[in-house]
Amino acid sequence: MRPSQLLLFVAASTVQAQLRPNNETICDFYSKLLLGASNATTQLTLLTLLVNTAVIGNYTQPNHNAVPGILAKDATFNGTKVNLVPYFSGALKSTNVGKDHGVAVNFLDGGGAAPLAESKPANSLASHQGILLTKLYSYFGVLLACSDIGKEGFPAYNGETSMYTTHKYMALDSYEVGYFIEQVGLAAASFGVEAADVTLVGYTLQGYFGNKCAKPTSVMDKWKKEQQSICITDDCPDASGAVCDAYPKVVEPAANGTESHSDMTSPASAGNGTAAPTAAGKNAGATLQVSLALTTLMAGVLAFLLT
Repeated sequence: MRPSQLLLFVAASTVQAQLRPNNETICDFYSKLLLGASNATTQLTLLTLLVNTAVIGNYTQPNHNAVPGILAKDATFNGTKVNLVPYFSGALKSTNVGKDHGVAVNFLDGGGAAPLAESKPANSLASHQGILLTKLYSYFGVLLACSDIGKEGFPAYNGETSMYTTHKYMALDSYEVGYFIEQVGLAAASFGVEAADVTLVGYTLQGYFGNKCAKPTSVMDKWKKEQQSICITDDCPDASGAVCDAYPKVVEPAANGTESHSDMTSPASAGNGTAAPTAAGKNAGATLQVSLALTTLMAGVLAFLLT
């Protein structure tokens, strides 16, 4: 099914809202409601539309509300400015690759926003962007209880199962994590997901990741219990039964500067000449030229780049 046809299902299905039965998961119900069937292919498509919209903002039609997107410029959450782009662009040494410190990685090396606006993860699945986005599709498939994840057409999640471990060098605060969760909720609502289900998704994300010092837990029953807190700075709310002594001291990620990280550059991005900002830390308001064309996207001029 072509993306343009998928949007026709969305248009036809969201005219009249339907309440989700208690015995049907969010993933299964909305795959059927919005895409005409619930199977591995449509469930992956649903998660692709959800994640891509949360990342770059509205790009499908119709939509029920505006979604600025995780990569939006001049974003705010509860009146505080938020800029998540440096975590994706390689401007910060914030990625955990198994060292005792963060490393700068460009997760926009697969075409930035353009392939996402075509309902793809990246121009190259081997790029850092391609790997990250496909893992996000499957991880959110686990969170939203897709029944056919792991079957042909919807690969199982094969990444790190401790989200604290993944994000430990980012030093994310309550505004950054809150903005991320808000964009996921807005993306879901934009497709016509019922308010109660949008709220449930938000509570799920906040409960697992939005409170500091959370006890080890598992997002999926067969996974071992591990630390999951993504929000880890002092302003983050305490998790129930907080165990802060079990979490290492928070260290702010340094700016990438001019240090070379050629070992972390995928073939797709080698030699692209994109310059990272050299500000002193993650809160520097540098202008990032990463070929995102975000201004155009956020203005809605780019309704589709679909074929």
